[in-house]
Amino acid sequence: MRFFGETHIDFVELRKVAIFISGAAIVAGLTSLILKGGPKLGLDFTGGIEIHLQFTESPSISRIRSGLAKIGLGGAVIQQYGEKKDNLVLVRTGVEQVSQNIVSQIIAYREKHGKFTHLEELKSLPGIEAVGYENLAGLLTVEPSQTEKININQIERAPLISLMQGIIHKKTTARIEQALRDEFKEKKNTFEVRSINLIGPKVSEELRRKAVLAIIFALAGMLIYIGWRFDFKFAGGAVVALIHDVFISIGALSLGNFEFNLPVIAALLTIIGYSLNDTIVIYARAKENLKTYRKGKRISLKRILNLSINQSLPRTIITSLTTFIVVLVLFLWGGAAIHGFTFALLVGIIVGTYSSSFVATPIVYSWERGTLEKVPVRREKVELRTTEAEKIPTGKQKIEVGKAEVGRTNKEKTKIGEKEPAKPVETKIKKYNKKRGKRPKYKKKRK
Repeated sequence: MRFFGETHIDFVELRKVAIFISGAAIVAGLTSLILKGGPKLGLDFTGGIEIHLQFTESPSISRIRSGLAKIGLGGAVIQQYGEKKDNLVLVRTGVEQVSQNIVSQIIAYREKHGKFTHLEELKSLPGIEAVGYENLAGLLTVEPSQTEKININQIERAPLISLMQGIIHKKTTARIEQALRDEFKEKKNTFEVRSINLIGPKVSEELRRKAVLAIIFALAGMLIYIGWRFDFKFAGGAVVALIHDVFISIGALSLGNFEFNLPVIAALLTIIGYSLNDTIVIYARAKENLKTYRKGKRISLKRILNLSINQSLPRTIITSLTTFIVVLVLFLWGGAAIHGFTFALLVGIIVGTYSSSFVATPIVYSWERGTLEKVPVRREKVELRTTEAEKIPTGKQKIEVGKAEVGRTNKEKTKIGEKEPAKPVETKIKKYNKKRGKRPKYKKKRK
């Protein structure tokens, strides 16, 4: 059963429209990133806290989120994991921005006033309650003679951020534990803290670097493979399409206000592989068509590329549609923990399918225009036969055509496709002898 018939869409001719659409999407995404000061980094790239909890009964995610919202942590990531009977819950929240804000205020105070003369001056800084003056007083001092504590006037920005994060981590963990105990007090659903993981700035910075390198190495590997498998002009079109897909996906994540974390990076790498798969199918069909139509008349590269895309179009649509439906189900009912991951995949499937036909292949044509020696496609032969059949006269038209043919030379008849009548043997002999300078010999006819 076929869902799609034969198509004859001129994808290469639509490349200018595709450039406008792609450019508008990329500009919109970049504008969002600039206005928001860059991507919204998640806990993996900023540092924060992971708390693993085990409840005695099945916990309510909405109740957990409600309890955390009371202490200003309503945006924390909450998800169940493991088997359902284990009642395991993971709570993830970031504190990077809080620590950076406090450190920025401390440095600004030192630049304005020269130094801290009394440690109590920290109480005047806004947001210091997130750390707690008592916690800072146990670690910092203004006396240069102290050896157990750190001088607040001499410590640099990076060590001060690490110090603040350590304090905030401990304080935030205690606040989360107390808030959840208060929330589930009535239901008597007790829990225990199984483990607490702190992700510091050094770890998050290393993860950011590795994530960027993973995308760069993936694109470089695709470039080498396509160049070896097909040709470097095809490789250029494929890599440009992949960069196009990644840029639009990142812009869409920024417009949707989704966090960039390790699952989102995995989604971007998946998009690269998925989009390349569609592109390779079209390139393989184009390479096959180039070999099939190598002999005979000349046909433009544009027609070969359009033919290849149209031949692969039904397969591309069916594959992309089925994958899109599965990911859409995950996005709608998979929970908030994987919203960023599934949203990136949804955008990537749409953009990857679009770029394989409207970006990657037209770029090959733009880089190498011209004609190659190949025979016309079979569809044109059928149309030619139909046209000739329609020209065959019937009935009274035969008489009129016969009158019109009177007086035409053999050359004129040959131009319209009629076969020139064979010349008599005697005429050929005359021409042959004339070239040699001999007189033609004629046999006398008997009366």
